[in-house]
Amino acid sequence: MIQWSEQQQMIQKMVRDFVEKEVVPQLDEIEYNGVPPYDILRKLIKTFGMDVMAKQNFEKQLAREKAIAAGEAEEKKKDGPSAMAGEEAAMRMIPIIEICRHAQGLVTAMGVSMGLAGGAIMSKGTIEQKERWALPLLTLEKVGAWAISEPNAGSDAFGQMKTVARRDGEGGYIINGSKTWITNGPFADTIILICKLDEEGVPAEQRKIVSFILDSGMDGLEQSKPFKKMGIGSSPTGELFLSDVKVGADRLLGGSEDSYGRSGAKGTFMQERAGVAAMALGMVERAMELSVQYANDRSQFGRPIGQNQLIQLKLAKMEVARSNLQNMVFRYIEMTAEGKQMTLAEASAMKLYAAQAAMEVATEAVQIHGGYGYMRESRVEQLMRDAKILQIYAGTDEMQIIAIARDLLARA
Repeated sequence: MIQWSEQQQMIQKMVRDFVEKEVVPQLDEIEYNGVPPYDILRKLIKTFGMDVMAKQNFEKQLAREKAIAAGEAEEKKKDGPSAMAGEEAAMRMIPIIEICRHAQGLVTAMGVSMGLAGGAIMSKGTIEQKERWALPLLTLEKVGAWAISEPNAGSDAFGQMKTVARRDGEGGYIINGSKTWITNGPFADTIILICKLDEEGVPAEQRKIVSFILDSGMDGLEQSKPFKKMGIGSSPTGELFLSDVKVGADRLLGGSEDSYGRSGAKGTFMQERAGVAAMALGMVERAMELSVQYANDRSQFGRPIGQNQLIQLKLAKMEVARSNLQNMVFRYIEMTAEGKQMTLAEASAMKLYAAQAAMEVATEAVQIHGGYGYMRESRVEQLMRDAKILQIYAGTDEMQIIAIARDLLARA
């Protein structure tokens, strides 16, 4: 794949028009004034029929799983090459790119709710759990959160995890602890909570990682107000506090203590990293457009600043980054069409480069705009603040470097 098809370009234009009509006029409200983004996202989902497609896919998957459970069908073998899979991947990437040109936080809020929370239940949940919780998340009728981060854990999410679930002796569990930096946390209706099992006699670092499906309003569960953040204000972030939260075994994701452990959570990290290149591409495209326009319009010393070689160098580097990011997105789509998955090193390298490229381009865009670039009105300052989070969430740059090196060394 070397370029978008005509059909994909049509979808791209439709999404761009929607964003410019429905999102841009409300940017200040959702980015700076604390207005939750979910009504805008629901309108986007309905406008493009994403809710209908999600329901159709949900019903199809559930019907097949029930048939397998009843012995009326066999487990489906791993998918091979599929043009349809590639097309679906492209259709996922296009909205991400277009929305991130203006409001990266919207993609974060939507992706965590539909992709991480809803996706975790669809990939690891029991049939009963899917019927009970999944569809409203996949259509954003309800808001979902995926809670793993803790105040003192940072990059060592499993090693330093303090939130624990203790067996209550009656087949259920009692959960205590706290989570922080949780996307959608303040408004989540459904929460995928990852914690440790309180196993007596087992060292803390060796205890099982288990996951539960929680509902807002449960006794002992408190959701904080949204944090005030450096960027992505359109993605509400908060804390969760759990004090003797009682849950039944029906809320144990997958139905057992071994269903969604470290490997399941790490798989979710891989999913996050694959989308960062598309997010960065949208941000880089917009930063470059604004910079080119400003370089043509702004004159100093009797000529447009775009005629200065130092400005031209900045613009040229922006185009190199844009081209590289677009090729990464195209490669991801092609690999999906071929039924292949990236290695850990590849996914981490893509995330590392994308995050750094977005930050570098956005920073240079502010520099090109000079004093105006430091003003909120220019919008490049928002791109710069939003870009920084790409170097932190879904694994910091430093953790990506470690992941890349370890994977390469392990395969040597």
